This record gives sequence, structure tokens and C-alpha cells, in this order.
Amino acid sequence: MIRWGEEKRNTDPGFFCRIIVQNVVEPVWVISDARRKSDVEWFQTYYPEVTQTVRITASEEIRKQRGWVFTPGVDDGVSECGLDEGVSFDWIIHNDGERQSLEEDLRKLMEHICTLI
Repeated sequence: MIRWGEEKRNTDPGFFCRIIVQNVVEPVWVISDARRKSDVEWFQTYYPEVTQTVRITASEEIRKQRGWVFTPGVDDGVSECGLDEGVSFDWIIHNDGERQSLEEDLRKLMEHICTLI
């Protein structure tokens, strides 16, 4: 499945993005799991006025406390690391276990989203 998806993306970087937006009429879309620069670039190209990129971060230590274990060949693959460099995010949400900070980041993001509606 991963190989098929990669082949589709290599042939047509917007293939999956176009499928996502077909017949969508909602004023706000949340694409919760973009994994590649080509996905971000597609939305920024076709919807530049409204595209907002959001990065959710947590330290490796916190991730391990939550049960994450690094798996070679998975966690270092493009589907996991493709946005680690070369993308300037509009919003950074810190999810390191500090509830007040997380809630404040989310509040600011939601306020901005409400201005788009």
C-alpha cells in the first residue's frame, strides 16, 4: 500500500489532495495528517489565502513516556519525517504535557480559524 501511494505521488503529487477536496463545501477544512511537502505545497498553491500549516510537537522524552518506541524504517521514513525540514509552519502547537500551554496554543489557533468562517 505504501509503495502504491508513493508511486501515485511520484507520478502526480496532487493526486490524494484532489481526492480530499472533491465536493467539499465546508468553510474550514482540517487535514489532520499531511505527511509530505508535496501535500503542503499543493494546498498552498491552490488555496493560498486560507491555508494554515500547523505543527504539533512533543519532545522525544515525552513521546517515549506516552509509549512511543522508535522503529527503524518507519519512524525515519519520509511519511514520518518529510515535514521536519523545509516547511515554514504558521502555527506551532506544543504538546509536551503542559496543559495550560497546550490550551493557550489551541485557543489562539481556534480564534484564527473563526476569522476565516
